[in-house]
Amino acid sequence: MIILQFDSDQFQSIVQSAVRNVLSEQTKLESPRPPHDLISIDEAASLVNLAKPTIYGLVSQSKIPCMKQGKRLYFSRQELTAWIKSGRKKTTQDIEEAADNYLSGKGKRG
Repeated sequence: MIILQFDSDQFQSIVQSAVRNVLSEQTKLESPRPPHDLISIDEAASLVNLAKPTIYGLVSQSKIPCMKQGKRLYFSRQELTAWIKSGRKKTTQDIEEAADNYLSGKGKRG
């Protein structure tokens, strides 16, 4: 067994170096994907937080944007995000603003 003694500055330097090395390796492994990247059904299910059978059902009903090549389904991250956002319900404030805009436009015509 080998026992080494380090002062606090040496120990801190060794730990910082080790952490830098680990973080450097991790960033090399995790290259960020562009948002328009194509993803598999497993990734799509995870992204929209639905089960795979639910995704298949939505695909068969043409309710979710997808691409099919042969027997494989592909999804675009960007299209899935837009699909989720399209289901956004308007807040009371949104509805009131739309009504005000509509009414203010009506008054100018007449």
